[in-house]
Amino acid sequence: MDTTPRAVTRLIEEFHRLPGVGPKTAQRLTFHLLRAPKEQAAALAEALAQLNDHIVTCSICANIAEENPCAICRDEARDRSIVCVVEEPLDVLAIERTREYRGLYHVLHGAISPVEGIGPEDLRVQELLTRLERDRGIQEIVLATNPNLEGEATAMYLERLIKPLGIKLTRLARGLPVGGDLEYADEVTLTRALEGRREV
Repeated sequence: MDTTPRAVTRLIEEFHRLPGVGPKTAQRLTFHLLRAPKEQAAALAEALAQLNDHIVTCSICANIAEENPCAICRDEARDRSIVCVVEEPLDVLAIERTREYRGLYHVLHGAISPVEGIGPEDLRVQELLTRLERDRGIQEIVLATNPNLEGEATAMYLERLIKPLGIKLTRLARGLPVGGDLEYADEVTLTRALEGRREV
């Protein structure tokens, strides 16, 4: 007979639904909140509630934001001729941290994955195509999907759709990570690094 209070079991189950959170981590998080001051648990509950109340999806780029359109799409100083296509809102944050890219974005909210039953119709692909048809000022699309099987499949699918539109297509360079050793690099990474070499 399970003697764990129902509220505790329910919170463990909810934490366990989160990506990357296993059953042990879910239990640790739950029992941490039980021991924490009530204000900490209340602050977490309030933050979770505000997530749905205050976050919207930008109608232009599909990124998450507090206002529609988002701050990036509203920023007149950004280069509107280039759009970087990413899988998730977290990817926008990663690219923005570099402070090197000053164009716009389009967030797909996933990648094609037949194993998980995710097809192109489950992503924001149609919104991207509509955007490209509507905004003739877009001259370049940067495909910045992840360098894995799903990301590559998504990039190839988008390439087939966008190339006929006559818009320049580029892909993020792939290669060796800083601090990495050649002996540990796989063949695909080394091949990409050689292909992407440049003059010094």
